[in-house]
Parts: sequence; C-alpha cells; structure tokens
Amino acid sequence: MVYITSWDDFVEKSVQLFRADPEKQTRYSIKYRHSDGKLVLKVTDNKECIKFKTDQAQDAKKMEKLNNIFFTLMARGPEADVSEVSGKEHMDAQPVKKGRGRKQ
Repeated sequence: MVYITSWDDFVEKSVQLFRADPEKQTRYSIKYRHSDGKLVLKVTDNKECIKFKTDQAQDAKKMEKLNNIFFTLMARGPEADVSEVSGKEHMDAQPVKKGRGRKQ
C-alpha cells in the first residue's frame, strides 16, 4: 500500500495499473471520512495497491476527471486515448433550457 503525494503521478500510475492487465479485476474506490475531512482514492489489482489522500476540496473536481478516464478505458478499451478526457464533457453536451420558468 503506497500513498502517492502528487495527483498527476497518481493518475498516471492508476492508468498504467489498469492497462498492464485490463482483464484482471482492476478497481478503484473512493472513501470520505467526515470526521477527519479526508478523501482517499485507492486503485488496486489485488497485487499492487496505490492510494491518494487529500483534504482539499478542489481535489474532488480532479476525482471526477479520474472517474471519466476509467469510464473511457473500460468502455473503449485499454488502448483508448485518454488525453482528451475532461471532467466537464457531460456539461457541454446538454443544451441550455430557455423557457418561461419562474425566476428566483
């Protein structure tokens, strides 16, 4: 169990771990401890385990990007290009609603 201190290193090693053997049960989990105010992300394949721990709220946005990267790898395959994956893809695809709603 290794804690990675840099977010970029954690994402890079997580993707490498998944791509090394995508047929294995590579998985990641997210745990938030409210009492400590800590967010812990863990990626494991039952042989190697890497973790990232933070108490910064801005890192929660980065977690969304990691989630999208793993969705892309699982859906398109391990050789998919994850460089264009961002955390705001689903926001751009939805049209803006204009109508006669109640203003608040």
